[in-house]
Amino acid sequence: MGLDELFRGLINFVRDHHAWAAPIVFVLAFCESLAFVSLLIPAWGALIGIGALVGASDLSFWPVWIAGALGAGFGDWLSYWFGFKFKGNVARMWPLSRYPTILPRAEKFVEDWGVPSIVIGRFFGPLRAAVPLAAGIFEMDYWRFQFANFFSAFVWSATLLLFGDGISRLIAWFWNVV
Repeated sequence: MGLDELFRGLINFVRDHHAWAAPIVFVLAFCESLAFVSLLIPAWGALIGIGALVGASDLSFWPVWIAGALGAGFGDWLSYWFGFKFKGNVARMWPLSRYPTILPRAEKFVEDWGVPSIVIGRFFGPLRAAVPLAAGIFEMDYWRFQFANFFSAFVWSATLLLFGDGISRLIAWFWNVV
């Protein structure tokens, strides 16, 4: 079973069991934001798919959005802590050791942009989880990091969910016109 099949099954499960939407979105966003896990399991597509369910069903946006934001925020917080605790040793740990360019790119990005790198980095693939790790390595001020982290987590969660919602509404409109 590939990731596509797994995520499709997960989206179908959420469609049939709305009560599980928020906990599942929390876990997906947490994993997508966690430094090591996000390299192995990119979950953003499933989050967009669940956002499409918001537009296509009576699934409530607010609890799903908050769960996604909190999951992403806690994932980045743990990545920051891991970088702070283990410093340069993280580059030698699996799976980062398999992607030798990600951490140096994230470190340069954090060095060049500072706190805004946390907000900007959340929206760029592999940097999403590596930037908080680099911020921890550089010992970025904890409270500045957390402010940027949770601010961007709420924006990121809304962006993915609303994108999926918008796509589902566009498809529904198209089918009504045709």
